[in-house]
Amino acid sequence: MTPTDRSPLAWQGLLAFTLMLLLTVFSGKALAQSPDSTLPSIGGAGGGGLISGQQEADIGRQVMTSIRRSAPQITDPLVYDYLSSIIYKLVPSAPLSSSDLTLAIIDSPDINAFAVPGNIVGVNGGLFLNASSEQQFASVLAHELAHLSQRHFARRLEQQEASAPMTIAGMIAGIVLSAVTQSDIGIAAIAGTQAMAIQNMLAYSRAHEQEADRVGMEILADAGMDPRGMPEMFEIMMRQNRLQGNRVPEYLSTHPLTQNRVSDTRNRAEQYPRRDVADAQEYHLVRSRLQVRYARSPEVALETFRDYLERSDTEKPDAVRYGFAVALLRSGNYDDAIGELETLLEGTPGRITYQVTFAEALIEQDRLQQARELLRDALDRNPGNYPITDMLADVEIEDGNGERAADYLHRLTRELPHKEHLWLRLAEAEGMARNIVGVHRARAEYDILMGDLESAERQLRQAQQRLPAGAPLRQVVTERLSQVSSRLNQRRS
Repeated sequence: MTPTDRSPLAWQGLLAFTLMLLLTVFSGKALAQSPDSTLPSIGGAGGGGLISGQQEADIGRQVMTSIRRSAPQITDPLVYDYLSSIIYKLVPSAPLSSSDLTLAIIDSPDINAFAVPGNIVGVNGGLFLNASSEQQFASVLAHELAHLSQRHFARRLEQQEASAPMTIAGMIAGIVLSAVTQSDIGIAAIAGTQAMAIQNMLAYSRAHEQEADRVGMEILADAGMDPRGMPEMFEIMMRQNRLQGNRVPEYLSTHPLTQNRVSDTRNRAEQYPRRDVADAQEYHLVRSRLQVRYARSPEVALETFRDYLERSDTEKPDAVRYGFAVALLRSGNYDDAIGELETLLEGTPGRITYQVTFAEALIEQDRLQQARELLRDALDRNPGNYPITDMLADVEIEDGNGERAADYLHRLTRELPHKEHLWLRLAEAEGMARNIVGVHRARAEYDILMGDLESAERQLRQAQQRLPAGAPLRQVVTERLSQVSSRLNQRRS
C-alpha cells in the first residue's frame, strides 16, 4: 500500500501517533527538570537557543519511529549499501557536529530528499530515477547535509520562538509527513485551517536555501565531486515542475526553487575549476535496479532494457545489461537472467552487485549450495559486507538452517541496529532454530524501533522468565528490560 492509498482513518491514526511522540519532546512534563529527565529544557540555561543538540537527537529518533510506522521503505541491501557509501564519501567534507547518520530510503518514484534534526537523511527511490548522473544525485545529498550542518531547522524554530508547543510539534510532524506522502494531506489534517501557514513554515527560507546551495557545493568539491551537478539537478526539477502543472513535486514544496536560484547556482558552480569526474559504476547499477522496480511491470522493464541494448549509442552498457538481467529475474526468466549475469561477471568477477544478484537467481532455482559457495567466497574477500551477508541469511532460511541464518543476522543487527526489518528476520530465523529466547529478544528490539515499548517490555519479560537465575544471558535481558521499563515510566509520568 502506498501512502496515498491510506484511508482518512488510517491517516488520523498515524497523525495521532506522530503528534503523541513529538509532543513528548515539547510538553512541559517531558521537559520538566527532574533527575530522570534526559532532555534539557527549551531555552534553558546553556541550551544555546530554542532547541539544543540533545533535543535534536531526540526528535530524530522519534521522527524515524514515525517514518518506520508510516512509510513504505526500500530494504534492498544493495540500494542501502550504495546510498551509505556515497553519503559517507560526502560526510568528511560536511561541517557536521556528528558524523553518525541514520538513513531512510522511501519507496516512492517521486523526487524527494529530506534531512531532519538528529542527523536523519532520507531519499525517495525516485531520486535515483531522475538524477541521470551520480554528480546530480550527490548534489541533493550534499544540499541536505548542508541544511543539517547549518542547523537550519533549529534556526527556523528560533524565529518562531513565540509559537505554542503544539505549533512546533505540528511543524515537525508536517516535515515527517511531507517526506513520506505525495500531498499535504498530513499537514492539513494536523493544522486544519492553519494548513497553509504550517506549509509556509515548513519551507526553508530563501536565505537558508542559498546557504545550503553554497555549503553543498563546497562539500561536493571537497569530496572530489563536480559542483556542476547541483544546477543540473535543479534544471531537472524545474522541468518536472513544469510538466506536473499544479502538482508541485514533493522536494520543491519544502525547498522553494526559482529560475534566479538556478542561475545563481550555475554561476557559483562555474567558479570551481572544471574537471572530469567519472560516475561510479555502482550508481548506475543501482539506478537500473530501481528502474525495474518502478516499471509498470517486469515485462515493460524487459522491453525497455532490451531496446537500450539494441541501440548503438547506449551509454553505460554494463548497467543496461544488468538492468535487463534484473528484469529477467523479476519476470521469472531465471536461466536467461543467470546467463546475462555470468556474462557480466566474466568482465568484472569481483563486483558484489553481480554476485549478490546471481545468488538471488540461484536461490529462485533452488540451487542453494551453489549460491552458498558463491556468497561464502565473496564474503571471504569482503568481510562484513552487508548485501553478501544478507543474501547468505536468505540462503540459510530457504534451506531451513535457522541457526546459521540467525548467526548471519546477528552480525547484521550488531552493525545496523536501526534497521527494523533485520530484527524481524532474526526473529524468524531464531524461531526456525527453536531458540524462543532469541525470538523474544529480536521481537523486543523491533518493537522498540517501532515505538511500542509496552510490547517490547512484554517480550523481554517472557525472555527473562525462560532463562535460569544466574545465567549471563538473563543478566543481559534484565538490563535491557530495565532500560525499556525506565523509558515507559518516563512516558507515563
